[in-house]
Amino acid sequence: MDLRFSPEENKFRQELRSFFRSAVPETTRKKVMESRHLTKEELVTAHKILHAKGLTVPHWPKEWGGSDWTPVQHYIYTEELQYNGVPQPLPFNVSMCGPVIIAFGTEAQKKRFLPPMAALDDWWCQGFSEPGAGSDLASLKTTALRKNGHYVVNGQKTWTTLAQYADWIFCLCRTDPGAEKKQLGISFILIDMKAPGITVRPIQTIDGGREVNEVFFDDVKVPAENLVGREHRGWDCAKFLLGNERTGIARVGYSKQRVQRIKELASRVLAGDRPLIEDERFREKVAAVEVDLKALEMTQMRVLAEDRDRKNNLPNPKSSILKIRGSEIQQATTALLMEIAGPLALPYRMEPHDIEHGSNEPAEDLEWAAPAAPGYFNYRKTTIYGGSNEIQRNILAKAVLGF
Repeated sequence: MDLRFSPEENKFRQELRSFFRSAVPETTRKKVMESRHLTKEELVTAHKILHAKGLTVPHWPKEWGGSDWTPVQHYIYTEELQYNGVPQPLPFNVSMCGPVIIAFGTEAQKKRFLPPMAALDDWWCQGFSEPGAGSDLASLKTTALRKNGHYVVNGQKTWTTLAQYADWIFCLCRTDPGAEKKQLGISFILIDMKAPGITVRPIQTIDGGREVNEVFFDDVKVPAENLVGREHRGWDCAKFLLGNERTGIARVGYSKQRVQRIKELASRVLAGDRPLIEDERFREKVAAVEVDLKALEMTQMRVLAEDRDRKNNLPNPKSSILKIRGSEIQQATTALLMEIAGPLALPYRMEPHDIEHGSNEPAEDLEWAAPAAPGYFNYRKTTIYGGSNEIQRNILAKAVLGF
């Protein structure tokens, strides 16, 4: 098997890289590479730059703004996007809800929702997890009872990423509380975040950010035409969506960029009287991550090749492999960055004596070291969201190994 890219594919890669580095603000890309939080304005600006070039939804059908790229081109696009620190097009729009509407929605829903999704004229968020239903999502309790052409929604969602910015939320709601199996009786419903009865409450994360929220629904009226797919069969939509999400969580390009950054920083930071990169044990750790990352990259390409030939909308259970290994590698890279930063990762505080005498000016290295600890703690979540890695192993055991 020849795993080398063709000259045409290498040219495609270079064109994307040149565009990303010249069109997307360097300050934004630098913040992504350093795992710093972006503002809403920075995210919207980057998204619209990509959209103007036709680069937000290349995986969608052409009639809705997609491209006719090959699977290899799609892979190169994602890798270059991540490697160059470009904020990915809002995943709730382009990789989660959009594909669900394309696969399960009506023509009216496609015309109404897809164009503003692709352009980020509407910001979407995901209403799946609940206080008692995280990885065991089928245990959700939020209800949507149909009455006079509307659904009346009551309940609570949690860990709702960036809900404070959202115009719309796609929700899993229980429409048949009496269903025999808990996976049945669930529907996939689109809800306007401006509807009366919705309350968004922030959750402060361990890194000090406000990335996630609680969302409460109190007798929220939703038009019945906002149901996607068949009533009580929203679990089909959820499985399809989660398959796409788990593939994206692999984030090979981001991990490649971070490994490069680890090497660069380790060549500048001293361990004793020599650069840390010259320490044999540290080099072994970096090499182990690189080997795992190469194996993940090859696995992802195989999964993508299989997906091209699949005849249904069901997720490829092998995407769970990508989620498991991708999330573990991301955690390993943040641990290496913490090892490099050491005490420099502690919050810097200048004492009055130092200010007066000018004897303790912030070191230049603090600029890169400061995000190391928040990034390390924040990435503990990667093995949980999108379905915990324990759940992913269960999926592989049943769907791939046949246990």
